[in-house]
Amino acid sequence: MMKKKSICASRVSLVLFLCQMISSLDVPLDSKLLEELSQPPTITQQSPKDYIVDPRENIVIQCEAKGKPPPSFSWTRNGTHFDIDKDAQVTMKPNSGTLVINIMNGGKAEAYEGVYQCTARNERGAAISNNIVIRPSRSPLWTKEKLEPNHVREGDSLVLHCRPPVGLPPPIIFWMDNAFQRLPQSERVSQGLNGDLYFSNVQPEDTREDYICYARFNHTQTIQQKQPISVKVFSTKPVTERQPVLLTPTGSTSTKVELRGNVLLLECIAAGLPTPVIRWIKEGGELPANRTFFENFKKTLKITDVSEADSGNYKCIARNTLGSAHHVISVTVKAAPYWITAPRNLVLSPGEHGNLICRANGNPKPDISWLANGVPIAIAPEDPSRKVDGDTIIFSHVQERSSAVYQCNASNEYGYLLANAFVNVLAEPPRILTPANKLYQVIADSPALLDCAYFGSPKPEIEWFKGVKGSILRGNEYVFHENGTLEIPVAQKDSTGTYTCVARNELGKTQNEVQLEVKDPTMIIKQPEYKVIQRYGQVSFECIIKHDSTLSPTVIWLKDNDELPDDERFLVGKDNLTIMNVTDKDDGTYTCIVNTTLDSVSASAVLTVVAAPPTPAIIYARPNPPFDLELTGQLERSIELSWIPGDENNSPITSFVIEYEDGLHEPGVWHYQTEVPGTQTTVQLKLSPYVNYSFRVIAVNEIGRSQPSEPSEQYLTKSASPDENPSNVQGIGSEPDNLVITWESLKGFQSNGPGLQYKVSWRQKDVDDEWTSVIVANVSKYIVSGTPTFVPYEIKVQALNDLGYAPEPSVVIGHSGEDLPMVAPGNVQVFVINSTLAKVHWDPVPLKTVRGHLQGYKVYYWKVQSLSRRSRRHVEKKILTFRGNKTLGMLPGLEPYSSYKLNVRVVNGKGEGPASPDKLFRTPEGVPGSPSFLKITNPTLDSLTLEWGSPTHPNGVLTSYILKFQPINNTHELGPLVEIRIPANESSLILKNLNYSTRYKFYFNAQTSVGSGNQITEEAVTIMDEVQPLYPRIRNVTTAAAETYANISWEYEGPDHANFYVEYGVAGSKEDWKKEIVNGSRSFFVLKGLTPGTTYKVRVGAEGLSGFRSSEDVFETGPAMASRQVDIATQGWFIGLMCAVALLILILLIVCFIRRNKGGKYPVKEKEDAHADPEIQPMKEDDGTFGEYSDAEDHKPLKKGSRTPSDRTVKKEDSDDSLVDYGEGVNGQFNEDGSFIGQYSGKKEKEPAEGNESSEAPSPVNAMNSFV
Repeated sequence: MMKKKSICASRVSLVLFLCQMISSLDVPLDSKLLEELSQPPTITQQSPKDYIVDPRENIVIQCEAKGKPPPSFSWTRNGTHFDIDKDAQVTMKPNSGTLVINIMNGGKAEAYEGVYQCTARNERGAAISNNIVIRPSRSPLWTKEKLEPNHVREGDSLVLHCRPPVGLPPPIIFWMDNAFQRLPQSERVSQGLNGDLYFSNVQPEDTREDYICYARFNHTQTIQQKQPISVKVFSTKPVTERQPVLLTPTGSTSTKVELRGNVLLLECIAAGLPTPVIRWIKEGGELPANRTFFENFKKTLKITDVSEADSGNYKCIARNTLGSAHHVISVTVKAAPYWITAPRNLVLSPGEHGNLICRANGNPKPDISWLANGVPIAIAPEDPSRKVDGDTIIFSHVQERSSAVYQCNASNEYGYLLANAFVNVLAEPPRILTPANKLYQVIADSPALLDCAYFGSPKPEIEWFKGVKGSILRGNEYVFHENGTLEIPVAQKDSTGTYTCVARNELGKTQNEVQLEVKDPTMIIKQPEYKVIQRYGQVSFECIIKHDSTLSPTVIWLKDNDELPDDERFLVGKDNLTIMNVTDKDDGTYTCIVNTTLDSVSASAVLTVVAAPPTPAIIYARPNPPFDLELTGQLERSIELSWIPGDENNSPITSFVIEYEDGLHEPGVWHYQTEVPGTQTTVQLKLSPYVNYSFRVIAVNEIGRSQPSEPSEQYLTKSASPDENPSNVQGIGSEPDNLVITWESLKGFQSNGPGLQYKVSWRQKDVDDEWTSVIVANVSKYIVSGTPTFVPYEIKVQALNDLGYAPEPSVVIGHSGEDLPMVAPGNVQVFVINSTLAKVHWDPVPLKTVRGHLQGYKVYYWKVQSLSRRSRRHVEKKILTFRGNKTLGMLPGLEPYSSYKLNVRVVNGKGEGPASPDKLFRTPEGVPGSPSFLKITNPTLDSLTLEWGSPTHPNGVLTSYILKFQPINNTHELGPLVEIRIPANESSLILKNLNYSTRYKFYFNAQTSVGSGNQITEEAVTIMDEVQPLYPRIRNVTTAAAETYANISWEYEGPDHANFYVEYGVAGSKEDWKKEIVNGSRSFFVLKGLTPGTTYKVRVGAEGLSGFRSSEDVFETGPAMASRQVDIATQGWFIGLMCAVALLILILLIVCFIRRNKGGKYPVKEKEDAHADPEIQPMKEDDGTFGEYSDAEDHKPLKKGSRTPSDRTVKKEDSDDSLVDYGEGVNGQFNEDGSFIGQYSGKKEKEPAEGNESSEAPSPVNAMNSFV
């Protein structure tokens, strides 16, 4: 036999069967199982016993029940059957027992007063509800009476009687004046529990004509007003002082009976001058702590949740300086019936035994009676398995026909209790509810719990096996629990395997297999150790772990049980934590936590930071927490808090932070209340109703915040109706036929009292409808169904609680749900403006067909084909959105000479409407793009061969190609320009009769009937007779960069007198190379005006018989900050170079001066004529001024690098559809109506200069001036 032990809740994850003294089955809470088992009815929801209804609204009497099969429902009224089919005003909800009595369509609530009871019945029994007493609420008018003015002598007492009409439920009484302001109350003037207004002594300021008593009937939401009462106080000198006399209650003793669990209210109001002070005591005992409250200026004693122990004599004592008066109230606490043991449902197997126990108590002791299926058990059908013994029914040898629902009724003169409990006899074969092949994973040497949740009737026996064909498990190494769970107290690695659970009873047998895996434990094999480190040093903690290979551990480091500071000084490695540049704040305990899915281990070490070297110093620290918090001056909406500051620890306290805790709504959560200067130790705090306040204070200095003080005593403010309504009220439909009303709920302390609810009201705007209202629980959303599509609604949400309503809320406008637009825009027209721009126009759709918020129109357009290539490509639709009720828009970025289609759709918040019919339009021809490439081959003495490719974007029908070329001499001057027109069908040309050994520059573009497109350029050289040109060689290009300049140097091999240039640009940029000419034949150059912190590319070229460039080099300028590099002006080589240049200039000036005096030519000029420095430009012939440096490609073709790649082909443009080409190269912009801003102009290269101006060598005077 298996060994059985009681299960411990702390060791078992799921308890399916409870241990009971009686032999019965517990049905597991398995939804699938519950759907299959038969079950007698159970009442799940019913209206309250005393049900007061609003006579203006429909009466809803709730009765909900569950059972298998689903129960049917019937009702009795005043003890007889209530036939709802015979009353047209009464209906029962489908699949429910809830009655709806239609009062709003002609019914009268008074006609349906009575006692109602619901019965839910199926084949296994009948359950009954409580007796539900239906009474309509009443708010009668005040009886008319003639009120005489009250003439009172100063110092006398006065009672103003309210005597409100008797309503159901009783009204709430309050006193106000004609301006609807509450009359102020105090220890001298206060309102009694009966609603009367008591004056302990009157004063001259009490004279007024408008003492008005109001009665508020909450159920009907009406307020009745008594006629105003006049009080006139006359003075007599001197005013006589009097000792206290009790105004209520009268006499020396009285009695009070209260029911257990209710609130006991005792009242004493006294007259006297000076105003008496009331004190309460309990004779022979103490007032109960935590349940005693004083209200109405201590005139009312309130004890909550009273019990029999609160019976006794309570004495109120009224005292002033002249004497005292007292009154003794003898309180007796009775009790309506309350449960000691309520009967519980009983599930038995055939032949089993069981008990139903019903025990209740009360004062007087209640009578116990039993019913079976709603019928007194004495006249119910006999059942031989049942025996009634007072408060117990004993069942023995039950059969399936013994199933029934039993009712226990416990009653005395103060009330009754009714409980349903069924007996369900089931015969079911075993079922195992634990999923098959469930995997359990545990750590070695820890317990393993393998579940075998089961059900069957009779109760099955459970056996466990290891392996599919293993033997039954027995012995002390296993624990077998009553709920079927197998426990292995100390699981080992060899415990891994398959375990089989077998359940059997007399009706059958079933089994289930589960898997167990035992893992190696996670260990920290090298733990962090205690460290002492000097300030600004470095420290490292180790945490080396060992774990099961199938588990993935995560390592977390904590400081003082909190996350590590967000500081880059903390470096977390795989096996360690390193702290750089340690400061005093790093002092603390550091913990390494290793987590896996099965276990967790941790280790800690303390870091102590010491000064280096240690020297005595003043210790500045956070202040100590304040103490001795005291609450005084308690009022309904304010209180005064005072405290004593703690030690400031050598740093003055700058401020105090006051926090509060709401023990009623958010216990344990502290909120910021206010902050006061550090010199202040008291503060007046504003309070909210219905909040159980506790306060604490935190001191702040320059070092930081202190620990919080100990909390103050608690102070519970009175309840009140809400002061405010929910915010952010919105009405937006989520479906075409609904309206979703949402709001931001009030916070807990904003409720001002218990029972927070919301009254949601709505009505269709601009329609003469009444408001529809519903009161919902403390939620933030309500859905109104069945609304028309997209119509405006007026909405308001009002907060209420058990004490009343918040002020009238403001009305917001919302809309029911949107639906997709119904129609497409009509009369769509397209007007082509030019080859790349079109304007589209449409008629707006009627607003009623939009069925939502009109957001705008979308124009879908796409290219069908290019008319020049007659080839189709993948259709890529483009979309332009025009906001608002626009009826036209511009379509930019079209391709010339192409066929397009478009359609227009209206858009609302739900989506897009149907598309208009596709509209076809064509764009006219435009200027073509540049030829795809220009390649020059086969150079001879007097000819060159040109080959080219047609434009990638012809943008129309090509009519011809235009070729222009001109020679370039060694001084970069351009010769005469020759132009040739070539037929459009040609792709190559041989140019003859050229000069030998001459460089030519070529300009090439295509033409359509509209005009010429962009040109591409290329250069080539005819060869020299017999002698091959010697090409220069440039290598070893190096750079030395600073913030805004870079020194470029290189090595050169080739003909003498080569002219060098340096090209550079931003690395990765598509911009053209920038070009700088090198002065003379130097092998270095300084690039200036660079941007700090930028990566550049650079290359060096030589201009001689043939162009040649070095390979590219990349360098980066320094950041824009103080650099450690030495300025170039301090370098020795630079100073020497500048000295040499200055000496050379000085010699040159001396020679020029001598030659000028003597006249004639001088050798320097002859050298300049032979080797003109490219940086010293000739004078312009027309005005004698010096030429400026120019980067224009037209005039200095070799000064700016050609955009043609090294293979002599032109790179294709990156984008065919870019809008940047419009409007002079800036990004395209649109007006509000969608029109395109900017000019539509193509980018063209500047035309080359015709011919070449003549020039002469500069004179000596000009040469000297060029150095100035």
